[in-house]
Amino acid sequence: MEAVTILLADDEALLLMDFEVALAHAGFHVTAVTRGGKAIEILRVANAPIDGVVTDIRFGEYPDGWEVARVAREIDPDIPVVYISGHGAVDWASKGVPNSIMIEKPFTGTVRNSVRWAGFIS
Repeated sequence: MEAVTILLADDEALLLMDFEVALAHAGFHVTAVTRGGKAIEILRVANAPIDGVVTDIRFGEYPDGWEVARVAREIDPDIPVVYISGHGAVDWASKGVPNSIMIEKPFTGTVRNSVRWAGFIS
């Protein structure tokens, strides 16, 4: 079975490294970025092998994680999306893409379970 590639976007460097290591240990290929704009650039590359998106909501600059997810779904309407945030859960119902998952920070031990629920793995 071919490994699943996740686009991981978070502007908190230490958390980004922790998420990246946890997902890699779980068997995922991870493309990690610290800006929403860079995440969108990667999504728009013609042959980008992105199978799912895990994104923070708030970045220091626009675009935010809501926009990253919207662009991902414009490109692939079925791409799994997991939001991670300490601030955005209240807005998830109104701003999140349908059939996405929200994980509130801080959290422990839930990243792998959430990507499983989002459909990255069975």
